[in-house]
Amino acid sequence: MLKVNLVIIAIESPLLIGIYENNVLIETIESTGQTSDILPTEFQSILNKFEIENILFANGPGSFMAIKINYVFLKTISIVLGIKLLSQDGFFFNSNTPIRALNKMYFVKSGENIDIQKVENFQKVEYRLPNKFEIEKYSEIIEPNYILPFL
Repeated sequence: MLKVNLVIIAIESPLLIGIYENNVLIETIESTGQTSDILPTEFQSILNKFEIENILFANGPGSFMAIKINYVFLKTISIVLGIKLLSQDGFFFNSNTPIRALNKMYFVKSGENIDIQKVENFQKVEYRLPNKFEIEKYSEIIEPNYILPFL
């Protein structure tokens, strides 16, 4: 069975999954809908075709529920199947542009700080999977990056 690494971006729709062989992106899965419905189905299909070495996921900020579901699901898979789980914040995948929080409020990253700010006339930048899986760019600190607006 072919050994691969996965990159999963599930902090807002659409869910993106990148499959990397020899650290090069060989397949992209893009799906809209609820993370809780999509992720298990897509994962079953991937597990039927590939042996997974590492999973990298975007740990936030973004949709609180999507981040939570993604983290619990992937942490469980990691433990049960003995797969290394890594993370990176969502800004890594969207050229460091604001990420929607609520209405016209957005998560904005400046240096290592993430704040919530009002952004007018925002032009969304789509999330992109990297062309190469470079493990040194990812962190072993995998806790979700929950930033709840207005608390």
